[in-house]
Amino acid sequence: MSDLPDGLRPLTPEEAQTRRKRSIAIALTLGALVILFFVLTIAKLGPQVLQRPL
Repeated sequence: MSDLPDGLRPLTPEEAQTRRKRSIAIALTLGALVILFFVLTIAKLGPQVLQRPL
């Protein structure tokens, strides 16, 4: 008996490698979007944000 639920099968090495590459691509894309949003937010605030009174 397998520990997997009905209808599931273990991944082949090729499928596992494809899934890993896709996961890495999604992670890099998400990271790039986070950096892009951060840069755009700082640019929209402008340089005056650093000259505010504390």
